Amino acid sequence: MSILVEARDLSKSFGKTRAVQGVSFAVAAGEAYGLVGPDGAGKTTAIRLLIGALGLDTGSVSLCGTSLAANPDKARSSVGYLAQRFALYTDLTVQENLAFFGAVRGLARSALQARSAELLGFVGLAGFENRPAGQLSGGMKQKLGLACAIVHTPRVLLLDEPTAGVDPVTRQDFWQLLIRLLAGGMALVVTTTYMDEAARCQRLGFMHSGRLLTTGSPRALTQAFNGAVLELTAAPLKQARNVCMQDADVLDALTFGDRLHLRVRSATGPLQRLPGMLAAAAVSVAQLRAIPPALEDVFIALLAEHKS
Repeated sequence: MSILVEARDLSKSFGKTRAVQGVSFAVAAGEAYGLVGPDGAGKTTAIRLLIGALGLDTGSVSLCGTSLAANPDKARSSVGYLAQRFALYTDLTVQENLAFFGAVRGLARSALQARSAELLGFVGLAGFENRPAGQLSGGMKQKLGLACAIVHTPRVLLLDEPTAGVDPVTRQDFWQLLIRLLAGGMALVVTTTYMDEAARCQRLGFMHSGRLLTTGSPRALTQAFNGAVLELTAAPLKQARNVCMQDADVLDALTFGDRLHLRVRSATGPLQRLPGMLAAAAVSVAQLRAIPPALEDVFIALLAEHKS
């Protein structure tokens, strides 16, 4: 297995704020590694440390076998980077944006024409070559940003919340493009707050307050969940939550749309007791059942353990 990204003990502080603290991980060819966490967890800082946009306080980064500190130009030449707010030139056309970023990456003009046509077909922007980037929809801008990030055929792609603010259908389309890049052997590091996106990664690192709380595959993380999860559909939901939190085995009750996820020490006791408790409080119960923990449940439990 070829390791294309290796981060060792990354640390970065801004004054008294320790933005990243001792973060380590490695990413192989054909693998997507997701850095998951709430805003302020340190995900963006970690990505910027990987690309060299910020200097490390301690630690080291190797990209495609090249030390970022020893040979930054060579290390970065094999990496594509898509920031949260990718800086497209809105007054330039789609084709002109690609030509500009291709030139910045050192592509010869003769090679750029064929590469541009290939990329526009790949991201679904063929036919929009002459449209100004400022007139593209949000999803189309993201796709153009991706095309510009990989115009030089990098082996590693770093993406900082690439689908933030776009609709679910666009997010799905964007991830289908990323899956095709993975199939071609590219290594991806993706930051996200969306757990459905996290589930697409081969491995995850849950971040909070600059630290990695845990790392592993989505399946391994959910299988290691301590306790059980009950799903409750009831009305009124706020009253149902108040009642459930009175049970000694209920550790937390979180709203998921029109229902609650109850994190419990074990399922048996609450399944027996809660229907009667809810009925006595005039709460109407449509369903109460045990369900497999989702990544959201795992992360929230980790946060609770971290704060305790």
